[in-house]
Amino acid sequence: MNAPEAPLHEDLNSLLAPRRGHFKLESGHHADMWLDLDTLFVHPMRLRPIARVLAARLAGHDLEAVCGPVIGGALVAQMIAMELDLEFFHAERIEAPRAGEMYSARYRVPNRTRAWLGGKRVAIVDDVINAGSATRATHSDLTSCGARPVAIGALLVLGYAGPKFAADNKLGLESIMQMPSHVWEPGDCPLCAAKIALESPEAT
Repeated sequence: MNAPEAPLHEDLNSLLAPRRGHFKLESGHHADMWLDLDTLFVHPMRLRPIARVLAARLAGHDLEAVCGPVIGGALVAQMIAMELDLEFFHAERIEAPRAGEMYSARYRVPNRTRAWLGGKRVAIVDDVINAGSATRATHSDLTSCGARPVAIGALLVLGYAGPKFAADNKLGLESIMQMPSHVWEPGDCPLCAAKIALESPEAT
């Protein structure tokens, strides 16, 4: 870690509330860590300097717009759009994950703004990317709008799924922090094999 980035990482860490355990992600994967992302937005002025750094890193991708999946991604994306004076769009989840299927959640840009995206260079911005369910679904819908996704931005990238998706789709990837994470398809989950029960993210 570069010395100038250490305080930035410490500030972001202080806004996150990681929990270790056995959790099911929106993608359908199982994971050994859960982040209570609602805590990120309780003090927006504390988050703003961090978002400003992410905006500066995304600025090099010659963007015309940013799009974030609701809720947390859209909040960060709007901060980025304000910093860079870009157009802002959001994608709403229109279909919840289906039991037993991977990456089955669907996100969609609302009808009233879809036509504005045609041909524009767009960054997909999320608060945290782990398995990348919301990022993947937003990318798919932006492409169907005729937009040109060129980059992904996130405050925190966990594990390898996000970087692999970015590389596979020739997208730039910008973040404030990257951390290791373990995610597994249910049939390969060692926590299930050890008979460790899934936990509710809402549990305290």
